[in-house]
Amino acid sequence: MLLFIFLVITEILTVMTLRETIRSRSRGLFFISIIIHIVFSIWLWTLLYALVTYRSFFDNPVHVRMLLGMTGTIGMVVLPRVFLISAHYTGKLIRVRRGGYIRWLTNTGLLVSFLIVAVLATSTLYGRFNLRTERADIRIKGLKKDLDGLRIVQISDLHLASFYSHRKALMRVMDRVNFLKPDLLLNTGDFVTYGWREFDSEDTILVRAKSRYGNFAIFGNHDFGTYDPYFTEADRANNILIIKNKIQSSGYRVLMDTNTVVKIGEARIGLIGVNTRGRYPDFIYDDVNKALAGLDSVDLKILLSHDPNQWESDVVGKTDIDITLAGHTHGMQIGIYSKWFRWSPAVFFYPHWNGLYTEGKQVQYVNRGMGVLGFPFRIWMPPEITLITLRKF
Repeated sequence: MLLFIFLVITEILTVMTLRETIRSRSRGLFFISIIIHIVFSIWLWTLLYALVTYRSFFDNPVHVRMLLGMTGTIGMVVLPRVFLISAHYTGKLIRVRRGGYIRWLTNTGLLVSFLIVAVLATSTLYGRFNLRTERADIRIKGLKKDLDGLRIVQISDLHLASFYSHRKALMRVMDRVNFLKPDLLLNTGDFVTYGWREFDSEDTILVRAKSRYGNFAIFGNHDFGTYDPYFTEADRANNILIIKNKIQSSGYRVLMDTNTVVKIGEARIGLIGVNTRGRYPDFIYDDVNKALAGLDSVDLKILLSHDPNQWESDVVGKTDIDITLAGHTHGMQIGIYSKWFRWSPAVFFYPHWNGLYTEGKQVQYVNRGMGVLGFPFRIWMPPEITLITLRKF
């Protein structure tokens, strides 16, 4: 109800602002601005009505897409209006005795509003699909000859409902994976956001991605059904079973607090996978040592751990794991991304938020993920496929 009242107020105040500031300058421009306002309003209220009247499963991909659309619409429609209204009526308040408003302040509000719409529209239509291939060489002393030059492709955080109406984009991702000719394909979790229904039939697309020695995956915290507000404990247990079957039908072997050995020539790689459960800041990391149990002597150990913060708490200096792969952060889907400098507010929550990190002989790589969560845009924080090449020195 409060949201409804707030939206109605912004509708009225926006029209009043446009009337007071633009009509006196140009009736034609005022007419155009009102048409744009009406189009955006129809878009907003239609989507809000669809959400309010929705009566099916919460994790239905159609519903998840609507939730993403609603947050994106609020960002692209409501937020610019709030900036414009705030700027204009601040000027009116300052000049309450003389009357009128401060033109430069209102013009600033108009400019900021336009920039918000432009940035969010670009980040939604282009930025979220602007897939980048990041390449990292990991040099390991005494690496076996058969592992020198091994190509590992990492993908993470698909959040498949992100691609529900963009399946061609998901197919292009799989084609990019195959183009990189991976020896191993490793997925560090969060296939979905809320529940198993989001998977829909996307396993038929994911299975297109192939690697020479096998595809392996872990669950992310979202894959456990934690975020579906209507799941019972029985629903969550059932969700785990169905998600696991969906991941396996996508061509992956699922490592749930366990390990396996991959033989490559005369060399042996130990792959370890651990579960991450819960939600920020109360994540529950399953026991790395338990996942290591029974692993015979191998030439290289690679851990798949969804949350990069687990590396510092459970891996570095506490195990002999050589390489840890993580995701989860998304780079918060906003930041600065360039060849020379990268930064994201994610660093305040995840010191290792993207890229390669080294402590002693142990290495972690954190992938920015491919899907979107919460908002349907990536602002200067493109999705990522990682190609890791092992090198001997």
